[in-house]
Amino acid sequence: MSDSESKQPSALARLSQRIKRWQPNSEASDPIRLGRWVVVVLAIYGVLIIGLGMYWSQTPDGFDTSDTAAHYAAAAEQDVVTGSVTVSTLREVIRTLLEKPGGYLLNDLFPPGVWLDNMPHWEYGVLVQCRDLARALREVLSRSQSQSKEDVDLTLAEPRINFQSDSWILPASESEYRDASRFLEAYRSRLAITGERSAQFYARADNLNHWLGMIEKRLGSLSQRLSASVGQRRLNTDLAGDSAAAQSTQAPEEIIVQTPWREIDDIFYESRGAAWALTQFLKAAEVDFSDVLAKKNATVSLRQIIRELEAAQAPVWSPIILNGSGFGLWANHSLVMASYISRANAATIDLRELLSQG
Repeated sequence: MSDSESKQPSALARLSQRIKRWQPNSEASDPIRLGRWVVVVLAIYGVLIIGLGMYWSQTPDGFDTSDTAAHYAAAAEQDVVTGSVTVSTLREVIRTLLEKPGGYLLNDLFPPGVWLDNMPHWEYGVLVQCRDLARALREVLSRSQSQSKEDVDLTLAEPRINFQSDSWILPASESEYRDASRFLEAYRSRLAITGERSAQFYARADNLNHWLGMIEKRLGSLSQRLSASVGQRRLNTDLAGDSAAAQSTQAPEEIIVQTPWREIDDIFYESRGAAWALTQFLKAAEVDFSDVLAKKNATVSLRQIIRELEAAQAPVWSPIILNGSGFGLWANHSLVMASYISRANAATIDLRELLSQG
């Protein structure tokens, strides 16, 4: 063997050198490997958060108000009496608000709740209707006349359900609403007993009319806010009908009303939440005020309100809330919702007129 051949590396040595040449530097590969793991973890986290957010954004189903009242009464070993269905329904709506998938999201500070927008506004629409019913219970439904004494449990429940909706600590909104539910249960349980500790629920036409008046104003406001999604020129009718009427400051005769584009979906989902809660409450009122409605031949009028509110809760198949012009090429979901809310409002006005008649 010549000296030149002995100096040439063997085939095995050449293969080893080639592998070393192409083998990545361990120090250089660590950041790359770490970066890939970070990307994978973030991708998995993002998918989980998006899926969880979609699950939490699903609207809860309705429930049978009579069955709910029977359940609460059976748990307390009591009978269902006048007012039990309405109070039990209010408690169940509050429970649903707090215990639905994701819980109460309006005061969330962490993902995915803090990133969600539609469900918190749905919750606020439900909460406003709960507050109105709690106020009606305290002011009229539990009192026989204007100078009668307020119920002690309702005086404690009503301010708690009116606690600010976005407090997350000291105290959290959820804790205040749970306290309100406990006081409502104390009032409900006292409806079924007699004696000094008993409570009353007065299913009278004037009491129902008072509560419907609160509903009428809420629906009217929602209808106007929904209709303003496309922008409107409206005449100022604030002082119409009274030549001697006055207001604090002068206002223009014509005003332009338009909802900012970032608030369009907020008002839409707030209206859906209000419609969902009112559907449950009016179904309960149909049971507790059945004799009053039958005497006024107004049961079908109440059911028409419920039907319009149920139609306002139909599934939204579009991934976003569209805001086309009134007769334009694209749909306007706010105007569709406004039509249902307006018809429910008109039916509420008709029902109040029936209840006011002798």
